[in-house]
Amino acid sequence: MKKTVLITGASRGIGRAIALAFAQKNYNLVLCSSKSDAELEHTAQEVQSLGADCIRMLSDVSDYRSVQELFATAKSRFGKVDILVNNAGIAHIGLLQDMSYEEWEHIVNVNLSSVFATCKLAIPDMIYQKSGSIINISSVWGVCGASCEVAYSATKGGINAFTKALAKELAPSGINVNAIACGVIDTEMNHCFSPEERVAILDEIPAGRMGTPDEVAGLVLAISEGSSYLTGQIIALDGGYI
Repeated sequence: MKKTVLITGASRGIGRAIALAFAQKNYNLVLCSSKSDAELEHTAQEVQSLGADCIRMLSDVSDYRSVQELFATAKSRFGKVDILVNNAGIAHIGLLQDMSYEEWEHIVNVNLSSVFATCKLAIPDMIYQKSGSIINISSVWGVCGASCEVAYSATKGGINAFTKALAKELAPSGINVNAIACGVIDTEMNHCFSPEERVAILDEIPAGRMGTPDEVAGLVLAISEGSSYLTGQIIALDGGYI
């Protein structure tokens, strides 16, 4: 039977690239986005043009009931989820002292609590099958922290610790849990920088360039299909940045 992969934040950028990478290998795909339905539909059409079976669903991953509905739909169509890719995330740039509690709560719910929700709902079937792979898209800022991105750094650091701890819980059941700590990837999230700021950033990256969504997608696919002995790892994809 074909395996099924569920990808959050799949409408564009890294999520879209991950979806297309799995579609090229003929996986079943479950794609979700919180509000970009037109972009999500476009991604789904691209996936289907590659011959892969696919369903798409608007789902607010910060809301547990919405995630429950997402998994119910996925199981109804494909029976189970074999691979979970937690890609959904938002950023917040600014001084912590200027951040409202509501903004803090929102970024924590979208970036971190969503990972709890999707993992909790994916795990039972994976344990039953004695196999599965969970890949969390994190950030180098979760490793070293970034000024003016305290909340974002905290959520990504939480994902890293969550990944390591959950991997220990699930390893006896044959389930791998890993995270990719992305450096500066050329997506819309980083288009906020001015040309001068982009030059300054590139000067700090030994590779001399930003990473691409396709490079992240390739690593996600390699982890999901690679050694079953690889688990609990935070793999930096950053061009030597940190």
